[in-house]
Amino acid sequence: MQRMPSALETRGGLVAVDLPRHTGLVCAKMIGALLLPELKELILQRDFAQLREILSEFQPADLAELLDDLAPADTAVLLRILPKQLAAEVFEHIPLAGQEALLHALADADVAEILNEVSADDRTALLEELPAKATQRLLGLLSPEERKIASALLGYPRGSVGRRMTPDYVAIDHGWTVADVLAHLRRLGPARERHTLNQLYVVDATGRLVDWVRLQVLVTADPARPVADLFEGSDLSLTATDVQESAVAAFKKYDVTILPVVDSKGVLLGVVTVDDVLDVVEQETTEDIQKLGGMEALDAPYLSIGLLSMVKKRAGWLAVLFMGELLTATAMGHFEGELEKAIVLSSFLPLIISSGGNSGSQATSLIIRSLAVGDVTVRDWWRVLRRELVAGSMLGGVLALLGFSRIWAWQLLGFRDYGAHHGLIALTVASSLVGVILFGSLTGAMLPFLLRAARFDPAVASAPLVATLVDVTGLVIYFTIAFQLLKGTLL
Repeated sequence: MQRMPSALETRGGLVAVDLPRHTGLVCAKMIGALLLPELKELILQRDFAQLREILSEFQPADLAELLDDLAPADTAVLLRILPKQLAAEVFEHIPLAGQEALLHALADADVAEILNEVSADDRTALLEELPAKATQRLLGLLSPEERKIASALLGYPRGSVGRRMTPDYVAIDHGWTVADVLAHLRRLGPARERHTLNQLYVVDATGRLVDWVRLQVLVTADPARPVADLFEGSDLSLTATDVQESAVAAFKKYDVTILPVVDSKGVLLGVVTVDDVLDVVEQETTEDIQKLGGMEALDAPYLSIGLLSMVKKRAGWLAVLFMGELLTATAMGHFEGELEKAIVLSSFLPLIISSGGNSGSQATSLIIRSLAVGDVTVRDWWRVLRRELVAGSMLGGVLALLGFSRIWAWQLLGFRDYGAHHGLIALTVASSLVGVILFGSLTGAMLPFLLRAARFDPAVASAPLVATLVDVTGLVIYFTIAFQLLKGTLL
């Protein structure tokens, strides 16, 4: 049988390729990039039939990525010509900044049509980022049923599981047979969210969650079999007021793709799916990495946040770090006399300071991540202290050996003359490296524990902050050791 040409082939000029529905990610990006000029031309020509045919070849996620490269006004045109359900799925995959821009480009009727079709959890993620007035306007565009759902989800604390759940789940009766359940699913029709049908939930007369059953088990079971025989016998659930991080931990621990959400009385409220949890993981990881860089977490993607807002986010920590470095300058001023007597000591200052800062940055990064993923808890601080005490000493010993060897080698090879007391200078540098690196490791490891115990985000113990703290102490350690070892010779 002869294959019918795809929409892309019928254009004839730009792209001649058969595009299946399950196009690979890279392939979809390449084809999308080639299609952009064509799409813009078709929009100018108002050839909506051809546009609709081309866009139907893409998966919603790929289509959202393609539309993200267009102006909001052009994206709004394309969303209007798509089928209502497809337009809603595409809108869900567009980044929040793009969604906000589209809300301004679309007419109220189009906005209402899309928002009423968008899944409740994705709609909540958008509404909670908008100003209060904009949120109220959009709530007014929703149908009474969807407005009630949206208001209920927004009523949960920000950052809670309730904000991430969707009320689209299927509840079944304890006394049904498999045939009864399948008939119930057919009556519901295809409007239900596909990814929430993986599990069906059994509730009692008061709406309390009793148990659940897997859809894959149901469809292979004898239709006459009581559904109670297929129950999982598990009470895994989340509470709506739990913080989002608890959902991440639960999904990781139990290796599931969907979990029910209940209230304090055990009444089933909705479900949370793994795609929403992945969004939380990405958001939390991004914030931690930004904080580790020595700044406040940005509230938007890098290219979307205003320049002034980004400067404010970065300036505060830079000022704090600058004030910390002023202490370093003060410490150096205190040891000016020693530097004048033994100017050779100044050449090793960057070496000593940077080594201590690097060891502290390593330790704090390791512990912050370990706390985040649950590898260690605050109760493990003593074990971590002992490990870092040994590790810091060994690391310091390795660098001390390198530093000592370098000074001796340069002296013997004639690359530089450190004078008659080059052995004491080498010993001073080596001993200082052990002390500074050990102090840096201990400081970097313990600071996150102190912050967690004080109920602060451990990521605040950023690498630049630890390095700044170690800089000042490193100077004191270096010159104290130098004074002890070089007293009566160079000092």
